[in-house]
Amino acid sequence: MADTTDSAPSGSSTEPGSYDPKPTLQYASAIGLQAAGVGAFVSAIQNALGSHSSGAAGFLTRSGGTIGIFAAMGVTFALTESVVTNTREKNDALNGAAGACAAGFLAGVRARSLPMAVASCAVMGAAMGTFDYGGPSLRGTVETQEERRKRFFKQPPLSPVPSSGSQ
Repeated sequence: MADTTDSAPSGSSTEPGSYDPKPTLQYASAIGLQAAGVGAFVSAIQNALGSHSSGAAGFLTRSGGTIGIFAAMGVTFALTESVVTNTREKNDALNGAAGACAAGFLAGVRARSLPMAVASCAVMGAAMGTFDYGGPSLRGTVETQEERRKRFFKQPPLSPVPSSGSQ
């Protein structure tokens, strides 16, 4: 049974549809910390642009909830995506769509509106599902500079030239 996992090539995890189990808690905590960092940045921007008398403490007191909601959405996305991936044993666009739907639903719950929660679930799930379906990169296929150059410039026509050794 262990032979089947050892024989898989190491590059197979980048192919859509190939399954590699995700460590759920490790993945969710890493994504949650990254999302909290983004939330801290957004909170700092909100604090800097707002007019208030809190000073630098407004970073946590006035807009600190932004950090928490970003972190919660990140953890929810990563946790849902990895649980769906591990349950289905497939790595495809539905996993990201389910995670984004759960994170969007959380954003709607923060707004205290069930219609907004359902709409956020649908919009974020569709956006993430479409992105995952299209591939893991915004740039498309990975090609070298030489391949791009050959594709861009015209190739000279192949003309039959007699070789000098046959005459």
